[in-house]
Amino acid sequence: MSKADIDKGFSFAINHAADSGLARVGTISTPHGDIQTPAFIPVGTKATVKTVLPEAMENLGAQALLSNAYHLYLQPGPDVLDEAGGLGSFMNWDKPTFTDSGGFQVLSLGVGFKKVLAMDAQTFRSDQVIAKNKERLAHVDDEGVTFKSHLDGSMHRFTAEVSMQIQHKLGADIMFAFDECTTLHNTRPYQELAMSRTYDWAIRCLDEHKRLTDSRVGKPYQALFGVIQGAQYEDLRKKAASDLGGMSSSGIEFDGFGIGGALDKDSLGTIVSWVNSTLPQEKPKHLLGIGAPEDLFVGVENGVDTFDCVLASRIARTSAVYTMEGRFNVSNQPFIRDFNPIDDECDCYTCTNYSRAYLCHLFRAKEMVAGTLATIHNERFIVRLVDQMRQALLDGNFQDMKKEFMGRYRHKSGQSRD
Repeated sequence: MSKADIDKGFSFAINHAADSGLARVGTISTPHGDIQTPAFIPVGTKATVKTVLPEAMENLGAQALLSNAYHLYLQPGPDVLDEAGGLGSFMNWDKPTFTDSGGFQVLSLGVGFKKVLAMDAQTFRSDQVIAKNKERLAHVDDEGVTFKSHLDGSMHRFTAEVSMQIQHKLGADIMFAFDECTTLHNTRPYQELAMSRTYDWAIRCLDEHKRLTDSRVGKPYQALFGVIQGAQYEDLRKKAASDLGGMSSSGIEFDGFGIGGALDKDSLGTIVSWVNSTLPQEKPKHLLGIGAPEDLFVGVENGVDTFDCVLASRIARTSAVYTMEGRFNVSNQPFIRDFNPIDDECDCYTCTNYSRAYLCHLFRAKEMVAGTLATIHNERFIVRLVDQMRQALLDGNFQDMKKEFMGRYRHKSGQSRD
C-alpha cells in the first residue's frame, strides 16, 4: 500500500496469503469504508436490490453493493444521482459502492439476450449470433457503441469517455472501465478485435478518469478497475492481463481489475488462474457476474478478492432458495406443510422468523413479500458463505471446507451477469 493510495482514500492490503496457490485475505479501503476480502458484493442494478431495503442488506452482512451505469444512465439519469450526492446517498447506503460500466448490457442488447450469455465454449461459432426473434439493439465500432434504449426506443451513444462521465456522476467508490464484452460464440478473430478495442478504450478511460478526478474538486476519490477480456483463450487472457496490468496513461494506473466476458464454466478456475497469475499481485481482482456457490470456491482459490452476481436475488423471486444441502423451489407441493426454516443452519432474518410452509403459501398466493423474504435468505447465504471462506483461509482449512460443502451441496447452476 503506497502513500499515494492512502492519500486518495483508496487502497488494498493483503493481510494473509495461502501457503500455496493464489488465494488471499485482504482489505479494500474506500472513502465509504472497508471491504474485508474475499467478499461477495450483492447487485442492486437500478440502485436497489430488488424487493429488499438497504437496511436489510446491511443487516444480512453485505459490505458493499454494485449498481449498473447503463440502467442508471437511462433512468433516472446520472445528473439526478450527482445532485443527490452520489449513488450511496441516493439509495440510503453509507457503505462502499461499485458501478459496472454498462459494457455487458450493451453486449446483451447487441445479441438480443436479456440476461444470460453462454457458459459453454463447445458450441457454434458466429460473430452474428443473436437470440431467436430478437432485434439487435446495439452496434459496436472502434469508437464506441450506438444502442437503442430498451425503455423507449431512443438512440444513445456510449464511448469510453461517456462511460467515465456517467460513472463519475454516479459517484461509486469503485468503477469499471468501458469494455467490449464478447460471447463464447464469437470467433477467435473477433475476440482479438474486441480485445484490441478494449485496450484502446482502457487508455481513454484512464485519460478521462484523470481529467474528471482533477476537475471535480471536493468529490471523494473513485477507484477505476480495468477489465480483462480474452474469452477462453489462454494467450489472449494473459496478453490482456499483461497489457492492462502494466498500463499507464495521464500519469495514472488502474487501481484494480475486473475479470470479464462470458466464461466457460468448466474452465473457470483455469481462466481466472491465467489472469491472476499475470496481473500485479498487489492490486484487487473482481470476478464479474459469478455467484453460484460452487464457482465462488473456484474463484477464491484462484485469487479473486470480490464477486458480484444477480443470481441469488433473481432466483429468489422464482421461489428458488439455497441450503447447505442444495437448491430447491420452496413453492413446490412438498413444502405446503413443512414448518421448518428454509435452512436449519442459516441465521438470516427469514430463517429465524418464518417457515418453508409460510414462504410456500406466499409464493402460491403471489404475495410480493415472498420475493423479499426469499431474497434476504439467498443473499445472506451467499454473503455468509464467502465470509466463511475468508475465515477458512485464515484458519488454514479452506480445502477442507470446500470438500465438506461440495460433498453436501447437490445443485449445479449456470451463471448470469446482469
